[in-house]
Amino acid sequence: MSSPLPNTGVIHDIGYQHYEGPRLGRGYAMRSLYVHSVRSAYGLGRSAWAKLLPFAVLGFASLTALILVVVNTQLPEPVIDYVGIASTFTYAATVFVAVVAPELVSVDLRSNLLQLYLSRPLRRRDYALTKLASLATATFALFAIPMLIMFLGMAFNTDSGIGGVFDELGGLLQGLVAGAVHAALLSALGLPLASLSGRRVFASGMIIAVFLLTTPISGALQAFGSGALADLGGLLDPSSLLNGVDQWIFGPGIGIVQTGSFGPVYALVTAALIALGTALLVLRYKKVKS
Repeated sequence: MSSPLPNTGVIHDIGYQHYEGPRLGRGYAMRSLYVHSVRSAYGLGRSAWAKLLPFAVLGFASLTALILVVVNTQLPEPVIDYVGIASTFTYAATVFVAVVAPELVSVDLRSNLLQLYLSRPLRRRDYALTKLASLATATFALFAIPMLIMFLGMAFNTDSGIGGVFDELGGLLQGLVAGAVHAALLSALGLPLASLSGRRVFASGMIIAVFLLTTPISGALQAFGSGALADLGGLLDPSSLLNGVDQWIFGPGIGIVQTGSFGPVYALVTAALIALGTALLVLRYKKVKS
């Protein structure tokens, strides 16, 4: 029978220390995730390739705003106003969302990073809502920056003094409200679709497909339908839907969508889609394995 092993165990101090600083909690985690996601939307802190499309879209929109300043100052009536910028840039914003939304969520799904986020005080709902808020913010900037450029150009070229500046400020505020509505709807539609796939190409394809498939159907109903059918045809296409909301809030003459007396319906459908998209996103992340 062999003799028992000698008691030679030794505990080594390898320098690990307990964290004794402040516990910043959920709010800090959500703010950090929000800032990181907004930066990621524009490729900040990442490669030049990641910055290419977001800044190309933003640069195109800003250049268009500069051109509009030159054109509007040479004509008795402006060609397009601030709310018109929101309606006109909706298609560019759709491309932006289709590329950026998968970047914000698909990478985390494919890399199983969600479990690392949830190891902190962050909850699944917090993660989903923070990602949605960051995408909406990044999309809103795509509308707001060209509007600010146009405001500065028009304010410095007004012939009506301070009254003209306040008129431009009023138009800018209307445009920012329209931009916020557009950004909220596009984000609420795009991010739940992007969260269905861990592959960015597939996620982007799903978002683009939804917009591409609905646009011709909506256009056909508006062009060949009559009465209420034509007036309600814009409800099927997100871009036409948003244009109808702009007309109802800010008056006719904005865009080409025919809404008739159904302007409130366009507003209600927009609000319902934003709420539904948000709820589906939260539900999706309740079911994601981590």
